[in-house]
Amino acid sequence: MKASPVTVAALAADLAERARTTAGTHPARVAVDGAPTAGTADLAEAVAGVLHDAGVFALHVPAGGFLRAASLRLERGRTNPDAYYEDWLDLRALTREVLTPAGPGGTGRVLPSLWDPVLDRATRAAYADVPPHGVVIVSGVFLLGAGLDFDVAVHLMQSDAALTRRLPADLAWTVPAYGRYRDEVMPEYQADVVVRADDPAHPALVTAI
Repeated sequence: MKASPVTVAALAADLAERARTTAGTHPARVAVDGAPTAGTADLAEAVAGVLHDAGVFALHVPAGGFLRAASLRLERGRTNPDAYYEDWLDLRALTREVLTPAGPGGTGRVLPSLWDPVLDRATRAAYADVPPHGVVIVSGVFLLGAGLDFDVAVHLMQSDAALTRRLPADLAWTVPAYGRYRDEVMPEYQADVVVRADDPAHPALVTAI
């Protein structure tokens, strides 16, 4: 695997340009996929900031706002890595409320969040009207290979050592889930852009796998 160092600012600018040139007949739907320890949310915010500065409407939608209710996602226990991988993210809701409205023939009326996993209740967020030349950026884990429709997909990859080192101790149980995702989905082959993010502040753009 060949990778070249890149600044976060340059990476965000590149991704913003990819998204901007993809939008047109409908908003560009961008996935920033990777563990939270890889800086997925921060990169999504950086891309949105570049687009805003260029006068392009951009909406960052954290996938964590589309988790299933606790009664469903914790049915197999609070620390089950297979459930974390298979059951936590509400794929249907994310498709229904975000990706389909932003897709071809969609209304552009996107829900930024649906469920608060801490309070375990609906967020009652207001819908956002995204124009056809706008961009919707979804950040989160396990976004690729699940049948979700994205126009641009970015995968932030981390070594097992970096993931384990950066994860909070109370989330160490999730490590096997990331291993399953890597082995079963091989997200580096699903993404349009692959970034090594062992240190999110010093990413490297993968140019050959």
